[in-house]
Amino acid sequence: MPALNVLSNMFTTIHNNESRRKKECIVLPASKFASEVLRVMQKHRYIGEFEQVDDGRAGKFRIQLLAKINKCGIITPRFSVKKDAYFDWERQFLPAYSMGILLVSTSKGIMSHHEAQAQGLGGVLVGYVY
Repeated sequence: MPALNVLSNMFTTIHNNESRRKKECIVLPASKFASEVLRVMQKHRYIGEFEQVDDGRAGKFRIQLLAKINKCGIITPRFSVKKDAYFDWERQFLPAYSMGILLVSTSKGIMSHHEAQAQGLGGVLVGYVY
């Protein structure tokens, strides 16, 4: 479960710094899993640019915050979701139909539930952002 720990740490750090209205934050440790999640969040304009900083240990990310995140978190246990069942999970984890994204781990990598639905992919729910 190290990926969940990294994601939990990342979401907690981002959420705390967003609520304080900081312009950037440092998240550690870095992992490939975290960079994929950050790419999805960046694509949907929840965060700005991010870069991986090599500190000689596990690494860390410097993330530009855009003050657009109200809440973000991980979903545990990880629920499997079929390609046509995203609507039920949206109602459970997101405040409104068109507000926020669910992060889904699919056979083609981490993506938002909108992308997975468009490609006809099921997967495993990882987290949410709105």
